[in-house]
Order: sequence, then C-alpha cells, then structure tokens
Amino acid sequence: MTRERSVPAARGGAGEADGGAVRDGAGLAVLAHRFEAIVRRMSNTLARSGRSGVLNTARDFSCCVLTADGGVLMTGQSPPIHVMGGPDLQARSLLEFHPELRAGDAFLHNSPYHGNTHAADHSILVPVVDDAGVHRFTVLAKAHQADCGNSVPTTYMASARDVYEEGALIFPVVRVQEDYTDRADILRMCEMRIRVPHQWRGDYLAILGSARIGEQSLLRLAEEVGWDALDSFAHDWLDYGESRMAAAIAGLPAGETTVTTRHDPFPGVPDGVAISAKVAVDPARGMIDIDLRDNPDCVPSGLNLSEASSRTAALIGVFNSIDHTVPHNQGSFRRVRVHLRENCVVGIPRHPVSCSVATTNLANRLGNIVQRAFADLGDGIGMAEVGTGMSPSEAVVSGVDRRGGGAEPFVNQIFTGMNGGAAGPFNDGWLTMDDLGSGGTLLLDSVEIDELKQPLVIHERRLARDTEGAGRMRGAPGLTVEYGPVGGDLEAVYANDGSVHPMSGARGGLAGARSAQQLRHRDGHLSDLDICGPVRVAEGERLVARTSGGGGYGPPHTRDPWAVALDVREGWISTDRARRIYRVVLDGAGAVDTAETDRVRAALARGSDTGHDTADPARDPSGAPGQRPGPQPTEDTP
Repeated sequence: MTRERSVPAARGGAGEADGGAVRDGAGLAVLAHRFEAIVRRMSNTLARSGRSGVLNTARDFSCCVLTADGGVLMTGQSPPIHVMGGPDLQARSLLEFHPELRAGDAFLHNSPYHGNTHAADHSILVPVVDDAGVHRFTVLAKAHQADCGNSVPTTYMASARDVYEEGALIFPVVRVQEDYTDRADILRMCEMRIRVPHQWRGDYLAILGSARIGEQSLLRLAEEVGWDALDSFAHDWLDYGESRMAAAIAGLPAGETTVTTRHDPFPGVPDGVAISAKVAVDPARGMIDIDLRDNPDCVPSGLNLSEASSRTAALIGVFNSIDHTVPHNQGSFRRVRVHLRENCVVGIPRHPVSCSVATTNLANRLGNIVQRAFADLGDGIGMAEVGTGMSPSEAVVSGVDRRGGGAEPFVNQIFTGMNGGAAGPFNDGWLTMDDLGSGGTLLLDSVEIDELKQPLVIHERRLARDTEGAGRMRGAPGLTVEYGPVGGDLEAVYANDGSVHPMSGARGGLAGARSAQQLRHRDGHLSDLDICGPVRVAEGERLVARTSGGGGYGPPHTRDPWAVALDVREGWISTDRARRIYRVVLDGAGAVDTAETDRVRAALARGSDTGHDTADPARDPSGAPGQRPGPQPTEDTP
C-alpha cells in the first residue's frame, strides 16, 4: 500500500496570519541570540577541529538545536539541505529507537531511510538531559565525510544500483557513547571499513566535540535562566516563526502552477529523470502546498532523494522566494505542506534504494523548480535556477601521496570551482553560490591549501565569461578550473548535471551556460568525459571543468544599460554579448551609446529588430549552439 506524508500542517494559537502575539518580545530576542550563539559555538568547534578538508576548508557541516519532541529550533549558518527538513526526522527516529535517553548518550546516524539526507552525512545526536533525568532538548552536529565506506573512494556513488552496490556503512541511530564513554566496537567497525581511518577518527571526534559543546552550553544556560524559561522560549519561538511565515504568505499572490525540469542522462537513467512540482499558494489561509507525488518511481541509480532531502529541497525553494528574515524553524515549516509518496524518486525511498547523491543533483533540480514556480506566480518574487551539478571541480579525489618519498593514501572532496547563483527579482546571482542545497555556505578552497594537502596542481581557475543567464537581473557565470596530479595517478569521482539541460531563467530571463568536463592529454588535446566519474588522471594529464551558470530573471533587454557596461568593463560579459543579448551598444571607450541603445531596444519592441541574433543562451561559449559543451578558449578570459 502506498504511503504518503506531508510536512505537518499549522496548529492554532499564535500562528495566525495577523502575526499573533509573542509574550515578552525582548526576552524572546535575547534568548534567540543565546541559542544562536550556542549553534555558532558548535560550528566553530567543527571548523577548527575537523581533520578532512571537506570540513576544515570547505566547511560542509551543520549544527542545530531541536526541542525534545524533535522540532527544529535553531539552525545557525548551515547548508540548508542539512537543516531545513531532516533534523526533525532524525530526532524522531532517535525517540522511536531509544525511548529512554540518559545524560552521556551520543548516537551516530547516517541512514537515509530514517531521516538523514544520505549515507555520507554522519550526524551525532546528543540528548540534553537535566539533573532529574528529563530529556529537554537534542543537539545535532552533522558533517559530510571524506569517505563513508563506499565500494569506490567517493561519498557520491552516483552509479550505484542499490545500497549494497553503494557499499556505505549505514548507522540507523546507533549509540556510540554511553555515560560519555565511546563504544569502541562501533568505532573499530568504522576504522576497518573506512579509508584513511585516522582521518575519519579525527572527524568523528570533531563532530562529537561539537555536539558536546552544544549540550554543555545548554546545560549552563539552563542553570542561568531555568528550564521553564527555556521551554517557554522554545514554544514562543516556534509560534513566532509560524506567525512570521503566515504573514509572509499573506503577501504573496494566490495561485497554483506546475513546473518541470529534467536531470541529464546518468548511469541507470539513460534518458535522464524528468520531475515536476505542483505549487499552490493560499494567502488567505497562510498556507503553501507542494505536491511531488506525480513523479517517477525510484530509479536504479544514486540519484534518488531521501525523504529528508525531498522535503528540504522543496522548503529551500520556498524560503528562497519569500522574506529572508522569516526564521527557519519548525514553526515556519508548519505553514508549508510537502506531499510525498513512497518509492518515488523525489519522495520516500524504500530500502535498499540508493540515495547516495541525495543532497545534490535532483535535490537542486527540485528546489530550483519550486522557486521558479513562485516567479511564475508573480513578478518580484521567486528566483531563476541556481547552477547545478557536481563538476570535476568538486570531485572526490583519491590516490597515494608519494611526495617526500612516502606512500600515504589520501581521499578528500575538493571545492575548486562552484556553480553560478540564480538571479532574483532585485539582485544578480551570487558568484560562489555553488548549488541550491549549500546556499552559498560552503567555502571555495584555497588553491595553495589544496595543493599542500593533496598531490595535485591547480593550473587554472577563472571566471568563465559569457556563461551567465542573461536577464534584467543576470545569473552568475560559471568558473573554469584545470588541475592534475603530481607524482602519480589520481582518481576523481564526480556526478555532474547541467551539461545537457541548463539551468532555466525566470520571467523572460535566459538560461545559464551548460557545464562541461574534459580531459587534457599529455599532448594538449582535449577529449570529452562522461557526465559521471570516476576518471583516472595520469601524471601529465589534467581535468578541465566548467561549472554551470545561473539563470537570469526578467528579459535581458530590460537590464539597466549602465549595469551592462559595468559587466563588460569588469569582464563578466563580452561587448558582443552586450549588444546581441542585452541590446546595449557601447562606444569605443566602453561607455553606453545611449542613442544607439535606445534605437536598438525600440526596434526590438516594434518587432523589427532583425540584425541581432539571439543565439542559444545556454550555448557552449567555445563552440556553436547545440554542440557538446567544452571549456572556454583563452580569448574569453576576462
């Protein structure tokens, strides 16, 4: 029997569309800042003590505080794919599997079938228990792993037909500490299965330390203000979030729309995966419904979304489309119902379906079409599509480091080039957005640090000119990255998207340029690579990647001509693209030729503009429209 779920609907009380009344607003603000400080302290612990580069350099981790019954209370600056629709599911699995919780307990959780995103995200959940043995809150620290025991050295096993081929160790809320003491048998199991075990052990200690910092900080705060005050704050803070969300929805246009997209062809899905989202906004009731049930069944690939990723991706699309000051907590989530079904590629997977890349590819596609649906409902809201795809510039690299005469195995995910952000109604796209799920929180690696930590050389990293999604507000361009190994071979595993189906614009905005992946051979010639790794790169060879550009918002010919001139001067776009796509004519000094620009734009408005070709906006800048995309030539360097 097919089972369906929705994000819980709103409850009565303070969460009415008129804003409601929050008791003692000043006290609420003070305690909100205190909880934010606790989450920030947890995050700083992970950033400073994580051993792998994915943690201490890119900062692919998150921290949050939950209520005792599993409601998301405070998330801090965390990748949204980690914290918006999954911590509550994880905390509820904790309560289901371990109804009796004690001080000193800690639990390792990475199961995508029990509320986590995917197996590569190791979470530590710690119950905060008072002196009387009452469970008051739960703290959660989650960190993406450099390796999680997959059958090949990557945490993104995109080609896996099921979880068995994927190979990751799965921990469905397993107790790893009791009375503040490690359960050594569990740790030994991990160290025997996970490559570079000392690196994993260091990251485990960092995640555990982060959670313990959160636990101890909450205990000290309770000593200061009392548990009753914290319980009252939690109740009022969630109701405040709900009231703010209801008010934000009340200002949206009523309507219903369905938006579709298609993931590129991939292992197990040679035609790609088409998905749709039906979005309905009811301002009078202050509710949003997102129906994802009319989508394909799970596929024999790692693309399937976990329940947490399905819900979270939809929520990200919503929160990207409304007032950004609305708190991200369980109260505001009450006003959004996400309808899912079992055995659906963007729904609720059944074991042993693989969800290895559940935080990236289809999650990005899903969140993108939700925020584009809001743009369809009215100008001034929603966004275009954020660049997507795990390019070779973000590959998991592995091999043997022979520098200095040693032979040390290594594995780590690098973040050398990010996708372009989407344009919104009032802003251009964020250059280092990376993807919708990370929300710009991941950091671009330092070239020097990457070269120090792994035996590789990054030969080039630059902005890829003319790859932005053109619009009244333009998307951010992609980046071009070229790197290769030192002292031996290197294996790179990636799971790209956007090489065939680019990221769409909104309300007349154009798509961003497609992504690309190629291998530069020793003699310098380039050959195309499959959209999905792994690829073995020999010494003297190089991986060449171009990330995807973000979509534009609004028609390009309505962009401020002076902004177009500035884009040309700063190297974002070429003079030719300014005239051909934006209908802005520049003089020999790079200034706007106002008279000629007015004439060209007026001709377009009359429909008599025949001299300015509007080529495929998602074309490959290094080739003709419709060709397989490849890296840009040097003449496009800004």
